[in-house]
Amino acid sequence: MRMAITTDWLVTLGGAERVISEMIKLWPESDIFTVVYDESGTKGLSEKELRVHTSSLQRYYSLIKKHRLLLPLMPKAVESWDLSEYDTILSSSHAVAKGLIPPSSAKHICYCHTPMRYAWEMEEKYLDDFGLFGPFRSFVKWNLKKLRHWDRTTSRRVDQFIANSSTTQKRIERVYGRDSIVLHPPVNDKFFERNNTETKEDYFLTVGRFVPYKKIDLLIEAANTKKFKLKIAGSGPEESRLRKMAGPTVEFLGYVPEEDLSDLYAKARAFLFPAEEDAGIVPLEAQACATPVIAYGKGGVLDTVVDHETGIFFSDHTAESLVGAIDEFEKINFDSNLIMEHAKRFSGENFRRKLRKIIMYCR
Repeated sequence: MRMAITTDWLVTLGGAERVISEMIKLWPESDIFTVVYDESGTKGLSEKELRVHTSSLQRYYSLIKKHRLLLPLMPKAVESWDLSEYDTILSSSHAVAKGLIPPSSAKHICYCHTPMRYAWEMEEKYLDDFGLFGPFRSFVKWNLKKLRHWDRTTSRRVDQFIANSSTTQKRIERVYGRDSIVLHPPVNDKFFERNNTETKEDYFLTVGRFVPYKKIDLLIEAANTKKFKLKIAGSGPEESRLRKMAGPTVEFLGYVPEEDLSDLYAKARAFLFPAEEDAGIVPLEAQACATPVIAYGKGGVLDTVVDHETGIFFSDHTAESLVGAIDEFEKINFDSNLIMEHAKRFSGENFRRKLRKIIMYCR
């Protein structure tokens, strides 16, 4: 195959980038197309040197370093990619990458993390969370309306959609009117290298970016109320506010290298996941390290956590609901072997095997 892999942007290492990493393992000679690229922010993405092709927006990103400000210009940028020499195009998209123009002779398969949530599902909430009001809010809403029209129209350029969860599958059907195959995102195989005999320490753990929808403030409020030890790994624009909220039982760890995360996961009593995510890899990483998950019971986590077997759910975005789930968690004796075996269903090896099968079938 002459394979091109496309993605929205490559500026940091997150869940979408883990998917790209597994794709590169399968097709190491493929070319990578992305709107903007930050090599320093994506170290560890691949063990090989990548052949990355960026768009005309790269020079602007080099100046401002804020890729989201370029979103209104991105549709035209992805449509400008010359993909004429490829017979298979695999897009990894949660924003614009699936809007590429494939040659008539190529198959375009899209691994869809979600149709753009800030355009389709949560427009008002995103605008509120990021403090956009007045004329600037109206301008952004106008651009999002244009983006929705483009997004729906370009869904016809995809031959086969792959959804990262049942939640995303339903959204693809509702927004694009298209069927899709569910393939959950992969857990890096190295998280399965630990044994399940780790001695648990007296703390709960969360990992993520400090942005409003991650709901880390909810965890801090619960920790302050119940006085449990909470370790928070990550960073982001909300850090100053969150630190001011935190009581004496809350510890900020800052950025934790991936090679050190498995130790944190394995020794935690439970992993706390309060966000409503379309999929979510970090709860699976915790389970791979034999640690149960306490999660908000909506979104992709319903596919990956088994209630009262590998974790427990809380129903409302309130500290009271979370504390109630922790009280219920205290009564359950979780089986470490069962948790790890469950997580193996989502290993990188299984992801690659299933993805290869889908690609070969579609061709």
